[in-house]
Amino acid sequence: MPQRMGCRETRRCYTAAITFAPSSQRPRVGGVTMQQVTVRVPASTSNLGPGYDCLGVALRLHNSVTLVRGNTPRISHARIVSDAAERFFKQTRRRAFSFSYSIVEQIPRCRGLGSSATVRVGILFGLNHLSGEPLDRLTVFRLSAGLEGHPDNAAPASFGGFTVVQSSASVPRARGNPEECPAVYRFDVAPRLYFVLLVPDLEIETARARRILPSKISRIAAVENCANACALTAAFASRDYEKMRGSFSDNLHQPFRAKLIKFLPRVLAAAEEAGALGAFLSGSGSAIAAITLKAPEKIAAAMARAAAVPAHTIITHADNRGAQVLPIRRRTSGIEH
Repeated sequence: MPQRMGCRETRRCYTAAITFAPSSQRPRVGGVTMQQVTVRVPASTSNLGPGYDCLGVALRLHNSVTLVRGNTPRISHARIVSDAAERFFKQTRRRAFSFSYSIVEQIPRCRGLGSSATVRVGILFGLNHLSGEPLDRLTVFRLSAGLEGHPDNAAPASFGGFTVVQSSASVPRARGNPEECPAVYRFDVAPRLYFVLLVPDLEIETARARRILPSKISRIAAVENCANACALTAAFASRDYEKMRGSFSDNLHQPFRAKLIKFLPRVLAAAEEAGALGAFLSGSGSAIAAITLKAPEKIAAAMARAAAVPAHTIITHADNRGAQVLPIRRRTSGIEH
């Protein structure tokens, strides 16, 4: 049943401090003042071909965001972090406090795998935890989607599984509330489904990939996209994954983004010829994803051969948990009793 909410890895770590007006009142959870939190956030593959800006799947590849509350010197920090913090404190109407942060990265940047969404979601979930959980998960998602500018990575990163977001920009305006976000639906994804990722060394900026898209397409092309996106959603909802075949074709973004990723058409074809249920550009790229029930290694090799560019492959499954606050590991004395 749907739930409605109204390989090789790269590993990097960076740290910074960010200072807001210090608070004299610190939240207490169970009588304990919260000082530090680590949030693990999954990568995501979005669009899935025809589901532009509305379909996404969380993947078992993660970034971990650690926040430490306390007075810190003001130093240069990433805009992505400060924007998320400012949005959080504005939403909660809580007095802002200073914190430092560090991020351990497994997710390649600028590849269409939701790396930026993991940072925004991680910062928001972390601040929410340190503040005593004033916001529910749906509200945190809404804040992250607003910061992202599109919800297709923020939804799976927040909720896990396969997500569908009613993402029409006209809906909030029509309801008269610019902060309102349309409904999110999520479905667990069975572990028998493999996701094969080809991750080229090529980086693609999302803004550049969006600028290349046309302002209009034909009605026939739009209808085909609607039909394919509906078919994919039905297959995920029913877990009848074989019915995905032939439903990954897209007319909204992939044909145009192929100008930036010349090897895209031949990698898509190679994945399907090797037995994949289908393949698609992951988000705005440059990563390319294939979905299969069998022979993931064969499909990965076929995709790499077809690309013929510096790249690596990752074979993984869906992450059905979404963003998770990790338990604090307490140091032991080393003395057994």
